[in-house]
Amino acid sequence: MSRSPRTLRRRTTLLALPAAFLLALVPGTASAYPNPGRVTGDVVTHDPTMIRTSSGQYLLYATGGGIANKTSTDRTAFRNGSDAFTSRPSWWKNYSSVPEAWAPDISYHGGTYLMYYSVSKFGSNTSAVGLATSSTGQPGSWTDRGTVLTSNSGSDFNAIDPNLFVNDDGKWWLSFGSWWTGIKMIQINPGTGKQLSSNTTRYSLASRPTGTKAVEAPFIVKRGGSYYLFASYDTCCAGTSSTYKVKVGRASSVTGPYRDKNGVDLMNNGGTPVLESHGSVIGPGGQSILKDADGDLIVYHYYDGNANGTPKLGINLLNWSSGWPVAY
Repeated sequence: MSRSPRTLRRRTTLLALPAAFLLALVPGTASAYPNPGRVTGDVVTHDPTMIRTSSGQYLLYATGGGIANKTSTDRTAFRNGSDAFTSRPSWWKNYSSVPEAWAPDISYHGGTYLMYYSVSKFGSNTSAVGLATSSTGQPGSWTDRGTVLTSNSGSDFNAIDPNLFVNDDGKWWLSFGSWWTGIKMIQINPGTGKQLSSNTTRYSLASRPTGTKAVEAPFIVKRGGSYYLFASYDTCCAGTSSTYKVKVGRASSVTGPYRDKNGVDLMNNGGTPVLESHGSVIGPGGQSILKDADGDLIVYHYYDGNANGTPKLGINLLNWSSGWPVAY
């Protein structure tokens, strides 16, 4: 969920792909983008993050309330569950007059589930990134660990939309940000989940210095020796008028610089399209990436043009054979 100056912020069905698949899917052309894979049941969602547990259950958390939850056993049929927090942490009210959490990020490391999330006032960068931990990842099991970082009206960044990336060398990094001066990153202490005291640098990864400031919702993965930064561009939360889209950049270092397919730095309005509006699929974004048994998934929300712009769950597989992620 974005926190920009605005009012609001499976199993995938695999069809036989045409022989000219890679040639036909040219990012930037609306006809190139696939429809979301088939999902059923409780599919209304916003800013989804998903993980598969050792038992095979899919746990999805998303924007809303005390962090909304859905579960699935087959990645197709989803059902609503209880919120992550049965009682919302008291500090949330310092950052939101209607205390609810946005844009969670769930991961599993060293026997513990971690969930970073955002609390903010709409249209404001009076915001905070919080952290919760759990031994099971299930709703009601989460222990809040307080704030990780905050921003205020005097900051040039917005402390929302967190994503944890654990590198091959064991170093932890948290990307975050929305509008203002764009996407940022800090180094995290693996022992605490908070910022590493010996490195207080705030790195800049993506920005739109001219025109709209609308870039947010970072998510970083490493594939084939390169780092890929996914982000949502333009505006969400406006139903069928939403202009959200997902773009990506690639780097040889986790801290950047990230450049798009044409070599344009993401710090200078760069970004190669991954998903854009097409047909009744409007404003896809708020994305996360899940490595599953059958490949990488991009998990996102979109506004359904056939349902008055209701935000719904989208899941597609990604093909990396070109060196760039292509949704199918």
